[in-house]
Amino acid sequence: MKINRERDAGGPIVRGFARGGFRLDEEQVLPAVLLTVSAAQGWSPPPLAELDEAALEAILSPAPEFILIGTGATLARPPRALVNAVEARGIGVEMMDSRAAAKAWGVLRSEGRQIAAALYPLDA
Repeated sequence: MKINRERDAGGPIVRGFARGGFRLDEEQVLPAVLLTVSAAQGWSPPPLAELDEAALEAILSPAPEFILIGTGATLARPPRALVNAVEARGIGVEMMDSRAAAKAWGVLRSEGRQIAAALYPLDA
């Protein structure tokens, strides 16, 4: 599947989904990814039930408005302790399946929103 989003606000854009994961811009495909307004990096996430602040530290500073957590092929809830800890920093948390999170990333970034995302593999 290909997503067409303009790069209005700069930074990495998820262009689609490939067999190996998320297609970023035109060349890079990563199975799991951390996104900020300025960078994308591959990620080896822990099991969702063990997700904590340490696993997300690369996208929590500087503090975004909120983070999108793409939980894999289906929507699942990350640990309540993680949500509480991130919200205590003044950062909102939105969770959805990874495809929906990747699409939301493009829409929100095209609006210039200062967000971050952690996308679990599509087969997770």
